[in-house]
Amino acid sequence: MTEHELFYSYNKDVYRTCLYMLKNIQDAEDVCHDVFVTVFRQDWRNVTHLKAWIMRIAMNHCLNVIRKNKVKNDKQDHLQKQHEHEALTRDSVDGMVVAKLSFAELEQQLRQLPDKLRSVVTLRYIGDLSVAEISEILNIRQGTVRSRLHKALKLMRKKLEYFEKVNMRGENRFEYSRIQS
Repeated sequence: MTEHELFYSYNKDVYRTCLYMLKNIQDAEDVCHDVFVTVFRQDWRNVTHLKAWIMRIAMNHCLNVIRKNKVKNDKQDHLQKQHEHEALTRDSVDGMVVAKLSFAELEQQLRQLPDKLRSVVTLRYIGDLSVAEISEILNIRQGTVRSRLHKALKLMRKKLEYFEKVNMRGENRFEYSRIQS
């Protein structure tokens, strides 16, 4: 396999994972580029599980970017919540009751998960990788992968149930964002 073939074989998977982890097209493109620069500088021809190895490099790069941008992301989330609160105060109670949990809200839930949980959920459900592959990519045990998946889904389910109760009572959806695991 040539470098060109390798790139075109795994580029979409790496980019998709980076995009879901970073939530920013430019950052995802930059990290995707950096991943393949890293891969090509290594002895990739002798790697046994090439996809898992590449995805591990991608996840590590994403986690590094997330760590660097943590403060910036927290400030942006705060501003977005303020904006949503202002928008919701203008909406009627009927409109809030009718509102359903949208894809954007699911993404928001995913963003609120700790990095360790978000990386496992992203690889499993966005990257469509098996528990064994995730275990190899993140260099953790399969049991740890399963427990992180369980914990992440439990947290998301808890927030979803609270959100539905709030909507059933017609309360302000801004209160939903105050739930923290």
